[in-house]
Amino acid sequence: MRFRTLTLAAASGTALLAAGLLPAHASAASPRSAQEGTVSAADLLAKVTSCSQISNGKYRTDEETSATVPVCGKNGAVFWKADMDIDCDGQRTTNCNENRDPWYQDDTAFHQSDGKPLKAETLPYVVVPSTSSIWNYSNSGIKGGGVVAVIYNNKVEYAVVGDTGPTQIIGEASYATAKALGIDPDPATGGADSGVTYILFKNSTVSPIESHSAAVSLGDQLAKQFIANN
Repeated sequence: MRFRTLTLAAASGTALLAAGLLPAHASAASPRSAQEGTVSAADLLAKVTSCSQISNGKYRTDEETSATVPVCGKNGAVFWKADMDIDCDGQRTTNCNENRDPWYQDDTAFHQSDGKPLKAETLPYVVVPSTSSIWNYSNSGIKGGGVVAVIYNNKVEYAVVGDTGPTQIIGEASYATAKALGIDPDPATGGADSGVTYILFKNSTVSPIESHSAAVSLGDQLAKQFIANN
């Protein structure tokens, strides 16, 4: 949950990453994960080729970019297509702390079942824009702990709504989300500058919010319903 201004190094690094020009060791610190669930990225993407805009305006992907990203509505879900900035907020861990992340904050908008902030390094979660005149996520049936299908490079990763961000910027997810999708998760220089689709399933809740296996199980079920109803 922070305002990010891309540095030249970060901007060029993510551009190279998106173009597939970085060396293999630079794209991720660990092997790419297997496909989560049984619904393919292609099947999900086929349902979000057109946008019925539900937001009152559009969002920027970073502070210095123009507003080009609408929030779109579908039966049972909302979605947007943007970049991915890395959120490392919440519990301090080896890779998510003040020394690694210039924008680090020790809290998240939504908390674990024990009351502690979420752990960005290990829990896949997505950041939604804070409520503004552009869009109120709660009015669309989106809430903390809701399930999100994050799609990148023909892979699907299930995450939860875990944090809120700036009111005019969209496109952010946790360190763990990026890592699982093969995106450089470094909070200072990582991320992807385009090509990420976020599908948020309405009125869904993962319990407990910190259970990724529960998110995958519920996400797979909701993804099948989404395919059937759109």
